[in-house]
Amino acid sequence: MTFMPRVSAVLPTYNERGNIGGLIVSILEHSPPATEVIVVDDDSPDSTWRIVEEMAQRDDRVRLLRRVGRRGLTSAIAEGISLARGDMVLWMDCDFSHPPAKIPELLAVLQGGAHMAVASRYRPGAADDRGSFWLVASSRLINSLARLILDRRITDYTSGYVAAKKEIFQEIDLRGDYGEYCIDLLYRTIRRGFIVAEVPYRNVSRLVGQSKTAPHLGQFVRRGLMYLAKVTELKIASFRRSKKENAVPTAMRGPGEESCA
Repeated sequence: MTFMPRVSAVLPTYNERGNIGGLIVSILEHSPPATEVIVVDDDSPDSTWRIVEEMAQRDDRVRLLRRVGRRGLTSAIAEGISLARGDMVLWMDCDFSHPPAKIPELLAVLQGGAHMAVASRYRPGAADDRGSFWLVASSRLINSLARLILDRRITDYTSGYVAAKKEIFQEIDLRGDYGEYCIDLLYRTIRRGFIVAEVPYRNVSRLVGQSKTAPHLGQFVRRGLMYLAKVTELKIASFRRSKKENAVPTAMRGPGEESCA
């Protein structure tokens, strides 16, 4: 008898009216029968939540959390995970830049023994085909630096297309404001000894609407610096932790033994 996992797909949304209906349908088509879709909408002015509400009335696999008075990508994903009933959770961008057709492959990686599966733009066979040269170039630069400074086992630290066994979130929480949460999450997960595997995919431009990643140059630069600051912060924290673990208390040193600090 084949085990069919219970899956919760968490979709954090803000002004995705043109994408959300089709995305939910596509996710359910590419997922196991016991799959729920949890849309966490930050009270979108374009009434994204209303479309989800109507779908939820017709299909009990669709759930809506409309957040009024609070906003943020990382907190939306975290709230969705806390509501998830599945043994596995996944999340993605809600603009079709992350293809739902990759869901079976991500889940198969988890069933094969990994604790977390990440869709990567930088594995062999993958591609970043978004239309903006600056978005593609900056993503590649940030991820190259993250690999060099943090851990080379991860190639796409800013993927944002992730599936994981829900149990690991009992030990690891989501921290951050925007996309830097993904750098933080992947690095801490692999440092804790969990198995993180990557699946190649083709990243494309959003189907409908405006990008939230870099709607203008100032935001583009600010978020890029935020990502680099997170990489630096994690490396410093790791160095301090290693130094502390390797330090030998003075009282435990033998005669003539010098401090390594």
